[in-house]
Formats: sequence, structure tokens, C-alpha cells
Amino acid sequence: MGGVNTAPDYVETMKLGYSTYEGPGEGYVVTITEPTRQGGIVSIYYLGALIGCLMGGIFGDRIGRLKTMLMGGLWVMFGAALQCSAQNIAWMLCARVINGIGTGYLNAVVPVWSAEVSTHTSRGAFIALEFTLNIFGVVVAYWLEFGLGYIGDGRTQFRWRFPIAFQIIPVIAFMLCLSFMPESPRWLIKVGRTEEARAILGRLRADDRNPEDERANAEFEDIMEIVSMEKAHSKRNSYWAMLWGTDSGDLHVARRVQLSVWLQILQEWVGIAAITVYAPTIFAEAGYSSRKAQWLSGLNDVTYMLATLMAVVTIDRWGRRVGLWWGAVGQGISLILAGAFSRLLKDHPDHATQYGGAAAFFVFLYTAIFGATWLTIPWVYPTETFPLEVRAKGNAWGVVGWSIGNGWLTLLNPVMFNAIQENTLHIFGAVNFLSIPMVWALYPETANRTLEEMDLLFASKSIWVWDEEAHFQKLKAQNPQVEHAHAIEHRGAQEHKEDGEEKS
Repeated sequence: MGGVNTAPDYVETMKLGYSTYEGPGEGYVVTITEPTRQGGIVSIYYLGALIGCLMGGIFGDRIGRLKTMLMGGLWVMFGAALQCSAQNIAWMLCARVINGIGTGYLNAVVPVWSAEVSTHTSRGAFIALEFTLNIFGVVVAYWLEFGLGYIGDGRTQFRWRFPIAFQIIPVIAFMLCLSFMPESPRWLIKVGRTEEARAILGRLRADDRNPEDERANAEFEDIMEIVSMEKAHSKRNSYWAMLWGTDSGDLHVARRVQLSVWLQILQEWVGIAAITVYAPTIFAEAGYSSRKAQWLSGLNDVTYMLATLMAVVTIDRWGRRVGLWWGAVGQGISLILAGAFSRLLKDHPDHATQYGGAAAFFVFLYTAIFGATWLTIPWVYPTETFPLEVRAKGNAWGVVGWSIGNGWLTLLNPVMFNAIQENTLHIFGAVNFLSIPMVWALYPETANRTLEEMDLLFASKSIWVWDEEAHFQKLKAQNPQVEHAHAIEHRGAQEHKEDGEEKS
């Protein structure tokens, strides 16, 4: 929608402002006179995502991960078709909500499926790689729109209708690929389809696809044990019960809900929404032309995508907590310096090249650090921490936090930048440093732990990480079957790694 918002025909069709011709080099440049209306069209998408994630969480746990993904894909296609044919603002608002519902479905279920089919030693990297492809999609969308700006001086309907319609193509490919994907073995065990689950675990874990492989068998038994234990608490399955922890006993589901929701809200408040909004302004004020500012914004997206590859390498090796810590430090420093140089840029326009270049550099640095840390980890965390029987609903709570954070800041950012301008970046920079003690005290490490171990990790009555870790070690000593399964899977992963090294 960032590119759509710069399309003259879209702006005039939705009555958001007007456009003026600024020569063959720049083409038509829009001027927005209704920023609240523009922000409302963008932010209402997140209302749809919030509704969709709650629906997707219910269906994901009830009918399976793959069928729910298919339903989400159909919602997205319907919403995209309505958006690309919109003739007025009411039409566009309804289409945005429908499109958002589909995205909510997919956001709730796809990461859960990924976490459940991957091993505990590669779970973070598996989901982080999805974000590399996710941002690749952003890059494709951005440069597609950038190129269409050169057609007919950028005034054609095609400039904004085609990019919206284009999303239908990968969605169709996605839905066709679902027929080749395995259903989550954990969900299959939960609904009693144990033989299917055993066969899929054999295909996923054993080099010879043998369902009787020691690693696959140990994981199967581990999941069976946890499922039988969790069925004793079936009354906690509703969203309301999860929020208040009704009948969850030592599983402390409400604590997990709060951690997931607030981590996703924090993900937006550490500054990515502000950088997305303000980066083109920084580039423009640095003396770059409108076209060049757009070009730099696109290059920033490429940097963003490449930075996610660092997350693939480090997210399991360094852990979730370390990633959040160093990411917060780097992002906080980058935002404060970007704001400071933006101020100097305004106060000393004669040094626009130096100060503007420095501000642009810290925008790029912030985006790279965010892509390597805070982009992926808040999405991975909710997929890992919830009990199996409510895992899709649990991840849906994380998407609720994401929708609230995004929707809130989409509306609030223009107001903040209008009132205090670049000082907005200083506020978000401070939030980064405030997040460090929160993560240290409240968010236990989940990396390299099996999904079944999470019930032991959150069994402590205390909310503090140090108490949870001590209680976790105590419970592991009392539950040797969990430790045994973990040891077998870890040994299998190590043997597989060593075998690959030997072949190399």
C-alpha cells in the first residue's frame, strides 16, 4: 500500500488529495490532503487481520493446519479481487478488511505449522527463512510499483490496480502447493490419527523415511505423553479461558498469552512502523529528488531482506533473548542518531549532503538490525510457547498483538510526526532500551528446547525468568522421558550434521 498511496489515480479515486506534474524526470507527484482517511484505509486492514487470526486460530486447532491455510488463501484472493476493482473508498475499506481476514488466517497458522514440522534445533531458522521470503515479496511488490510509475507519467489505473491484483498469483501457487505438504504430526496425534502422525514423523526425521526410526519414535512418544496430560485441561480451550487462565493449572496459559501479545506490540513500538513512514521524508529532506527518495526506499527494502539471512543463522545458535537484547541496543542507537541527524539536517540545510547522508545511513542500519532480530523473534516465540491443543489459538493471540500494534501506530504515527517531527524517533529509540529489562526478567529462553518441554518451562508459579529456569531444571529431573527424547533428537541432529560434514 505504500506504493499504491503514491499513485495519482488512486489518490483521486479515493478522494485523498490531488497530483501535480513536475516534469518528465519526476512525473506526477501526489499531495495528500486527507491523511486521516489515507491512514484509515491502511490501518483497517489490521482490523481484518485481528478478526482473521481469531477465526484462523479456532479452525487451525479444529480442522487442521493445512485446511485452515487453504481457507485463508481463499479469503486473500477474494479480498484482492475486490481491492483491485475498487471504485470508491467504501468499497476499498470493505475489501481491505476481507483481505486482512485472509492474512490473519495465514499469520495465525503458517508459523505454527512450521514450528510443528521442524526440529527443535532448527525451529527458529525454519521460521526466520520464511521471513526472508516474506520480505522478498515486499521487495518484489515495491519495485513492481516503482517501475509502473514510469508508465504514462504514472497517472494510469494500471499503476495501482495491477500490483494489488498481482498477489493473487503467489496465493494460487501457495494453495496448489498445500496438496504436497504434510499435515502437522502434532495436530494429527491430538485428533487421534496416530498412524498418519507416525508415518509423517518418520518422513521428516529419519534419513531413510523409516517411521520406526529412534528419533521419530522418541518424538512420537513424547507428543503422545503431552497430549494425554493436556486433555485433562480441556476447559481452557476458548480464547476467553486462555486470556484469564481458566482451569489451566500449572500450565499458566494466561501468562503465555500476555507474553505473546506484548512482545508483538513491542515489535511495532521499537520503531519499524516509524521508519517505514519517515524514511522517505528523511531521504527527501537530504536533498534527494522524489524519484531518488523512492529508489533509496526500495534499496532499503533489499537491505532488509538480506539482513533476515543473519536471523536464519543466529536465531537458534544465539537464542531468542540474546537476539532481542542486541537488536534493541542497535536499533535504539540507530533511531536516536537518525533523529539527531534529521534535526541537524533541518537546522543546517547548507550541510544537507553530510547530515542527510548520515541520517539515511542510520535508517539503513536500523532496518538491517531489525531484520536480523526483532522482525523474526516475536513471531517465533508464540509458535513455541503454547500447549499443543491450543497452539493455533495461542499464536492467534500473538497476531492480535501484531494487529493492535500495527493498527495503533498506523493511525498514531502521522499525528506524532506532525506534532514533534523527528523527536518521534527518539521516543521509539527509548522504547528499545526499555524493552531490554522486560525481556531479561519476563521472557524465558525457548531456543533448542522441544515444544513438549514448554509446559515444564512455564510450570513455575513465578513470572520471573530465573525462577522459571530453576523450576524447569527440577521438573526435567523428575520427567526423564522428556529429557530422553530431547537427548535422542539432539544426538540425531548432531549425527546428521557430522555425516554431512564427512560427505563434504
